Amino acid sequence: MDSVKLAVLGLGSQTTTFYISELNRLYNEKYGGYSTCPFIMWNANFDAINSLLPNISDELNALTQGCINEIEKLDISHILVPNITLHESIDQIEVQKNILHPVYLTVTKIKSLKLSKIVLMASEYTMNSAYIRSVFTANGIEIEIPSEEDRVQIDTFRKEVYAKQESQAGIVRFQKIIEKYTIKNSVLLACTELSIFKPKNNTRLLDMVEIQIRESISLV
Repeated sequence: MDSVKLAVLGLGSQTTTFYISELNRLYNEKYGGYSTCPFIMWNANFDAINSLLPNISDELNALTQGCINEIEKLDISHILVPNITLHESIDQIEVQKNILHPVYLTVTKIKSLKLSKIVLMASEYTMNSAYIRSVFTANGIEIEIPSEEDRVQIDTFRKEVYAKQESQAGIVRFQKIIEKYTIKNSVLLACTELSIFKPKNNTRLLDMVEIQIRESISLV
């Protein structure tokens, strides 16, 4: 690396492993050979953080601040956090280094595509929360969410992936839900567990995790 020095905040084995795998895959796709993405990882105790998510609280903010303080002691310039929900807490604390923020990076991407509306697929909490919706609305982007029945199926599948209990039938059901909504709309995934099993080559599907990782690759 020259000017950009990337750090990854380790949070949960499955999601962090997915981020690292995608960083290496896309970096190799860009540079070829045996290239792997250069970064430093600082691994947090995710159990303490996860027990407080998804609700934002002073206690969660204090834990997040502690993690950021430690990772900022490293010789780095940019921080990649592999948990979309935690960025709401990051927005409320003091950060000295550059956060590769999936929500704001996605707003920029959606604007570049000249889209004015997306269907959001994420955890039940995220689909119904005001956080992402407020940022998108402020930028002239309308958010719709799937039907209640589809939201239940999406969140159930998310929980199965988190527990490493997903089935092939569950993967197929999830991908069919995406296909149904992308017939007429652009769909945005905003959950790492859903990103792991997203369908390939769907031009109307945006992925907040992929947008965040690709921005990281463009910098290192």
